[in-house]
Amino acid sequence: MLNTSKAWLLCGCFAATAMSGCVVVPVASDGSALYPVAAPPVPSVVVPVATVTPDLRPVPPRLRPPPGPGSSAYLPPSPGDLPGPAGPAAPAGLQARLYPANEVATETGMLSGTVTNMMTGKGFFQLNYRGEILSGEATRVPGDASRGLANAYGQHGTYMTCDYRMTTPFLGTGTCSMSNGAQYQVHIGG
Repeated sequence: MLNTSKAWLLCGCFAATAMSGCVVVPVASDGSALYPVAAPPVPSVVVPVATVTPDLRPVPPRLRPPPGPGSSAYLPPSPGDLPGPAGPAAPAGLQARLYPANEVATETGMLSGTVTNMMTGKGFFQLNYRGEILSGEATRVPGDASRGLANAYGQHGTYMTCDYRMTTPFLGTGTCSMSNGAQYQVHIGG
């Protein structure tokens, strides 16, 4: 009897050790979790480490260190050996909210659209105005990196022009005018 109890105790310890750190999550037939799983609070970022290989070009005798234990004769890396600058930033999707600024605009109320900042001084946007989809582009004004102009056009002939100023690549404000005289204050991002 004592050996049986020890065997069950040993088996229980083994099971507890084997499952430590495991989480059981019920899943649906398609493999998705039935309960929402919390995402990690901060995304992890992998930062590449720059490695420098020694330049083993011959060193002129006058620049060589005196021979001795532990001495090495190599030159520091040349600028071409170091990694270059990172590429352009990825496009960012932003929300644009247009608030009525005159009586004609109050008939429609607040509008909402999407802006894609390509991070190159150019962007694309889309907005639903009274059932008509207006699509267009935005471009930064030459000589003023924060100011931009935008234009959009809809399939039924409605058009819109905007003048805006970006305080960061993700935040900006401005004004927009519609072809029917409606005027709006626009807030981008945030």
